[in-house]
Amino acid sequence: MFLKSITISSDSKIIREINFRKGINLIIDESEGDITGNSVGKTTVLKLIDFCLGGHPKTIYEDPESKKEIYKLVKDYLVDNQVLITLCITEDLDNEHAQCVIIERNFLSRNRIIRKVNGENFTEDEFESKLTGLFFPEHTAIKPTFRQIISHNIRYKDLSINNTLKTLDKYTSDAEYETLHLFLLGCEFTKGNCKQEILQKIKQEDTFKARLEKTQTKSAYEVALSLIENEIKVLNKKKANLNINEHFEADLEKLNKFKYQINFLSAEISKLNIRKDLIHETEKDLSSSASNIDLRQLQIIYNQATSNIASIQKTFEDMVQYHNQMIKEKANYITKELPVLLTKIHKKNKALNELLKKEAELSAIISKSDSFEELECLIVELNEKYRNKGEYESIIQQLDEVESNLKSYNDELGLIDKELFSYDFESTVKFQLNKFNKHFAETSYLLYSEKYALKYDKVTNKKGQRLYKFSAFNTNFSSGKKQGEISCFDIAYTFFADEENIPCMHFLLNDKKELMHDNQLVEIAALVNRNNIQFVASILKDKLPDKINNEDYFILKLSEDDKLFRIEKN
Repeated sequence: MFLKSITISSDSKIIREINFRKGINLIIDESEGDITGNSVGKTTVLKLIDFCLGGHPKTIYEDPESKKEIYKLVKDYLVDNQVLITLCITEDLDNEHAQCVIIERNFLSRNRIIRKVNGENFTEDEFESKLTGLFFPEHTAIKPTFRQIISHNIRYKDLSINNTLKTLDKYTSDAEYETLHLFLLGCEFTKGNCKQEILQKIKQEDTFKARLEKTQTKSAYEVALSLIENEIKVLNKKKANLNINEHFEADLEKLNKFKYQINFLSAEISKLNIRKDLIHETEKDLSSSASNIDLRQLQIIYNQATSNIASIQKTFEDMVQYHNQMIKEKANYITKELPVLLTKIHKKNKALNELLKKEAELSAIISKSDSFEELECLIVELNEKYRNKGEYESIIQQLDEVESNLKSYNDELGLIDKELFSYDFESTVKFQLNKFNKHFAETSYLLYSEKYALKYDKVTNKKGQRLYKFSAFNTNFSSGKKQGEISCFDIAYTFFADEENIPCMHFLLNDKKELMHDNQLVEIAALVNRNNIQFVASILKDKLPDKINNEDYFILKLSEDDKLFRIEKN
């Protein structure tokens, strides 16, 4: 599969359309003077291709050196302008009618998100599955994933730029790399995904076991449990030999009931007394509001009022008398509850005194036992021992389950390893590796007059798990040139995959090729131009070797005045 084009558009308006060719495809910046060109968008083109193939949108606008920092201007532009990225991948660049895969993605979210393949929108999980089915139709296992398979085709992150085989993130396990590299070599091993799942389960169980044994080991808990069980036996024997009256339990239960009744009755009496006090206070307040005004003075005021208002028929004495009568009747109404209330209080106080008397008598009976306090101490101590016993038994039970799970997983892993490291399978690995190394050595010798090769070691990690661990080396045992080794590996793998009829991407995306020696880049350009490979590289123009400083090789020219998204022109 080859890259045909990538289009950046907004509201059907094309911002950029980049067409690819076979052979060398250069993305350059034409910044002059002291301007570095590091922010014009060379690497972003590679990121956009990766984005269309399932990469995270954040990679387009986040600071690679500080993941928490984002380029807000770029992010806002992509979102606000509803920028759409359209990638076209074709089976044959030389055939206009060849089958193509059209991938479209934007930077919006939720129901506005576009994640289409050939016009059909997919969820995130469905999207990668769809791409796997299109580009690697015979690959049905979960691992390696589509993103892992194509990781060596897309090199713009520091890890993949500086490592030939370690093209995934820094947290990737050796087991995942083992599955990936066996797949790339065409070594049929259908249980690679199952092995990774088992290893993940073993890791989880080991982590849980470490938490359980953070304070003590299982054997220490078992010893402690044995000691506690002996101590419980001693305490129970001591408790059985205590000289306690035969009615102790019943008396203790009676005492507790008396205490409950006393508390309950005391609370009721308290509430009744509060009610009584409130009635007395209310009566007092009402009595104080009765009028005791000097009627003689009031008569003078009243006469003056009647001389001005002839319609007043009631005397002031009548009004005062009426007011005081109303207060008296209200007070009588409120206080009529008092006799009943006082009777209740009297009865309940009498009942309380009887309960207190019984409580005192029963307490005296119970407290006469010399072993009462000792029994309480024994019960407290026994409770604590049983609590510790339960805690230790629970931890030991969980550790037993963990060990049982680990044994089961390791047995499964053993069966897989028996197949994986069998003579027949290892012979297949060696056979495939030799075929790949033929291309690897030939390519590296053609380009640099050095021979690189891939090897594997059967290693056992610190947990005792066996793995095939692949690595590249220079057969001349010199330090070599890492950038050259990486490019040779990627090109050689394309030759190998075509020979073995293994589906693969025929494009190689490379960033920071100014780090490569001029002669290396010139030789690579010559090689890919002669063969069925696309080599897409971003580079500063002033670092470009003269021999490939050719407009025919340029697919995109950027500068400080004409950056990728042309935000400054919008």
